[in-house]
Amino acid sequence: MAVSTQENLELCRDYGLAGFPSSQNGAWTFADIEEGDFVSFVYGANAYDLYEVTEKRAVLNAENLPPWPSLELTQGGTYHFPFRLELQPKRELSESLVRSEFQYIAENLLLRGGYSRTHFQADTTTLQQVSQMGEVDDRTPRKRDWDVETGTAHWVRRRGGFEPPVENKFKEEILHVLLRRRLSDHEKLTEFVQMTGFPEFLDRDVEVLGERALPEGHLDLVLKDAKPVGDSLQLPIEVKLNRCDDSHLDQLRGYIEQLEPECPGGVLLAETIPKSFDVPDDVSLVRAKFDGIDMGEPQTLSAMENALTLQSISQ
Repeated sequence: MAVSTQENLELCRDYGLAGFPSSQNGAWTFADIEEGDFVSFVYGANAYDLYEVTEKRAVLNAENLPPWPSLELTQGGTYHFPFRLELQPKRELSESLVRSEFQYIAENLLLRGGYSRTHFQADTTTLQQVSQMGEVDDRTPRKRDWDVETGTAHWVRRRGGFEPPVENKFKEEILHVLLRRRLSDHEKLTEFVQMTGFPEFLDRDVEVLGERALPEGHLDLVLKDAKPVGDSLQLPIEVKLNRCDDSHLDQLRGYIEQLEPECPGGVLLAETIPKSFDVPDDVSLVRAKFDGIDMGEPQTLSAMENALTLQSISQ
C-alpha cells in the first residue's frame, strides 16, 4: 500500500492502521483488500513491515478523526481518510524496492508513472518471501480512544452525487474486484476455466491477480500458478465495463504474445460484445451482467458479487 508522506507512514505504523482517501481510488482500494489479507507499506524506495488485515471500516466522521491530517489538493478540495483497515503486526522490516522480490512494484511504478496507484497486489510467492524478511513484530499498536462512527460502503452506477464512504462510483476497477473475488472460489474458478476452454488450469494451484503493468499496457487480471514448479502458466483477462471492440482484442493479443510460451490464450470479458467479431481461436469471449439488482441504486460488494453472472459467447 503506497503512503504519501513519511509522517503518514509513521502514524500508520504507530497505530496499526491504514487509511485511504475519500476518492474513487480510495474506495477501490477498500474494496480490493479483504479481511485476512496480508499487507505492507510502500514509501519512497522501501517496503515496510508485514501486517494482517483484521477489520475494515467505512468511517463516517473521518474529517474529525486522527491520526492523519486532511489532504488539501492544490486544484481545490479536501480529502479525508474514511476507508480504514485495522492491522495486526506480523513482521517488522524495511527493505529496498530494488530487491528482486519487489520487481513487480518497480515495474508498476515505471510503467504507470509513479505513485498515483494506491496499492500493488503481490502473489503468493512474494508473500512467502516477505514472511522471511526482517524479524517477528511484537509491537503493540498505540491505543486509540476515538469516537468512531461507521457505515456500510456501497457502489452505484450513475454520473455524480457520490457520498464517500457510503456511496461510491461503480467503475471498471470494482468489476475487477468482483471477478477476482469470484475466481478465488475454487468451484467458481473451475466453472470459469471450463467455460472459457482452458482446461490446463484445472489441476493446478492457481491464483488471480489484478492490475499488472506490462510494456504493452495495463493487464486487468491474470490467472497464474500460485506456486510455480517447472513452468508457470498465465491467462490474461481483459475486462471492459461497457462495450468491447477490436482495439481491446488487439490489446489482449499483445498481452498473450508477451506472455508466451507459457500463455495458452486469453479472455476478453465485457458487458456488451459485438455480434460480428473476428476472434482468434486462443481468445474466449465472456459476457458479464448483473441479474436481479438495480445498479442505478447503491449496492454492497456482496450483493453485486452474488448478482454477477458470466456467460461464454460463441462467434
